[in-house]
Amino acid sequence: MEILKVENLTKIYGKDTTKVVALDHVSFSVEKGEFVAIVGASGSGKSTLLHLIGGVDRPTSGKVYIDGQDIYKFNDDKLAIFRRRQVGLIYQFYNLIPILNVEENITLPLALDNRKVDNNTLNDMLKLLGLQNRRSHLPSELSGGQQQRTSIGRALITNPTIILADEPTGNLDSKASDEIVALLKKSNKELKQTIIMITHNMEIAKVADRIIKIEDGKIVPED
Repeated sequence: MEILKVENLTKIYGKDTTKVVALDHVSFSVEKGEFVAIVGASGSGKSTLLHLIGGVDRPTSGKVYIDGQDIYKFNDDKLAIFRRRQVGLIYQFYNLIPILNVEENITLPLALDNRKVDNNTLNDMLKLLGLQNRRSHLPSELSGGQQQRTSIGRALITNPTIILADEPTGNLDSKASDEIVALLKKSNKELKQTIIMITHNMEIAKVADRIIKIEDGKIVPED
């Protein structure tokens, strides 16, 4: 079942002599439950692509369908609600709220949506993340890997349609990176979570079911 469809997605910044084509008519699809890695060098357009898929930015032209819905037909308010409920975002720099503990950071999307926290679901999530003994700790009391696991929990807690991870290991040492990649793979297999991961590291990308390579804003055809 197709869960994501990207059609001729194009993003242009500036005009005339300052014109930059960040994405150039990119098209692909992702099946439900698939783990896809998008790889490319810095400036290749991969992060721009991820932000457009997640509705963080709007394209110059083209369409993105998530679970059959054309997300750019939504106005900004409806798109924000859709993104909060249906898209889990994981960034390189965690973006945790410093005054909230692990449990509060993970459940923040539910609180913003006035949704009640299911304690069984939360406990299962903390167990999956290996954070049962850190649930009351603030971000400043956690290691980098623990902070990233907390941000992954925040992305997973709403059971979104799709998870978008932008260089999720980019700020971690090799041991913590391996743990995060293993956790994403476990989420994909055990929770049947559809994941799109941006990375410049081909070794990390190899854990995915499929690799899409992007150069100069275009998808490179597979060999």
